[in-house]
Amino acid sequence: MPVKIRLARHGKKGYAFYHIVVADSRAPRDGKFIEKIGTYNPNTNPATIDLSFEKALEWLQKGAQPTDTCRSILSYKGVMYKKHLLGGVSKGAFTAEAAEAKFDKWIEQKAGKIAAKASKISGDKEAAMKARLEEEKKIKEERAKALEAKRAEEAAAAAAAAAEEAAQGEDATEEAAAPAEEAPAAEA
Repeated sequence: MPVKIRLARHGKKGYAFYHIVVADSRAPRDGKFIEKIGTYNPNTNPATIDLSFEKALEWLQKGAQPTDTCRSILSYKGVMYKKHLLGGVSKGAFTAEAAEAKFDKWIEQKAGKIAAKASKISGDKEAAMKARLEEEKKIKEERAKALEAKRAEEAAAAAAAAAEEAAQGEDATEEAAAPAEEAPAAEA
């Protein structure tokens, strides 16, 4: 029975979540499987991978063939490299201690790369947020200037209207006073 290491889809539509499983190659994608060896969530950045390293290595050594995506995941986690090193030890190319030293060095480098990527992502998020805040401040200042100009125009218009009313009021009192003086003269 040919055995595959592959992904079994879970999660809702548009938000996939996968289980990394060992299954018979003839079984359907989301069907019966032999053993679940981890999970893969591509929705996070960087993708979240929870993998049982020992179980994956054991199945690879038994002859399980990973799919292309699972091969990428196993390579990312170092399972494929560990299998390669163990193959070199079994052929006598180097000792088990040398293989462990190489693997530990690789793990440290990989952890550094992952940390650098995570810090870059968080730094990019902060920079984007600062830029957005600066844009919002500019827009707010422009709106404040426009509002101040509008209030100044309204105040000037109100002052002009008040001055016009005052001028009309003075003209009206002068006109009212002038006919009152003429009226007694006309009666006499």
